[in-house]
Amino acid sequence: MPRKTAVAARNALRSIRHHGFGLIASFLFVAPIAWSALVSFKPSAEAARPPLPPWPVEGFSTQSYQNLAHYGVGVWTYAGNSLVVSAATVVATVIVSLLAGYGFSRFQFPLKNALFVLIISTVMIPFQSILTPLFLILTRLGLQNTLPGIVLIYVTLQMPFSIFMMRNAFDAVPKEIEDAARVDGASVLLVLRRIMLPLVLPGVATVAIFAFLASWNEFLAALILLTDQKKYTLPVMMAAVRSGQFGTIDWGAVQSGVMLMMAPCLVLFLLLQRYYIRGLTAGAVK
Repeated sequence: MPRKTAVAARNALRSIRHHGFGLIASFLFVAPIAWSALVSFKPSAEAARPPLPPWPVEGFSTQSYQNLAHYGVGVWTYAGNSLVVSAATVVATVIVSLLAGYGFSRFQFPLKNALFVLIISTVMIPFQSILTPLFLILTRLGLQNTLPGIVLIYVTLQMPFSIFMMRNAFDAVPKEIEDAARVDGASVLLVLRRIMLPLVLPGVATVAIFAFLASWNEFLAALILLTDQKKYTLPVMMAAVRSGQFGTIDWGAVQSGVMLMMAPCLVLFLLLQRYYIRGLTAGAVK
């Protein structure tokens, strides 16, 4: 009996230690988000004061959100630009990487491995070093200072990782499933759409999440390649809000913008987190 008691005590102590560590880690991650949310509901004058206490002392107010809504040409214009760019980037990235990943996984063609390595190796090229050539190319194509031009840049930057993920996802699917459909007379596109796509859905979700987060939060390309204020995205607008006017910064508006930019990312990840985890581990065990 004493031995069972000692084992139970050790298990209880281990459980308390694990749960305590988890609570501390969760607090460290959640605390900055909660602090930003509380500051965003402070009146503008109170938000400019020292940050403690983090909650509104003078009562909750939507003044910061109202100030942000009327900044520039309107925050919803910038949010709409970001949403259009991000959605187009996700759709184009998923379609191209899905077809390319299926081709690299299932078909044999000359220099297949060399071409795949070449695509992956572009990850090593710093994006900042090719901004000037990209600017000149978009200018020649008539896409400079346009949202479709920004979408093309973002899709290009996402291709190496996305193709790598999709090839691994297809490699994890047994070829016998595909062969059975081919015997029944299904075409390549029909097999890809009806049979393979549902099986690699976790990989598609992973590619979509990464493409959305990268395009939604990207700042440098949008700042350099867009010159019309009406076409700015949210990160560019937030940089302007952070700069302030005449040396003054509306910290309440800054935190309101942070919450506005963070909300779609949190919602998307929470909705697709199950597929995201499965997609990252696709192909790890065969």
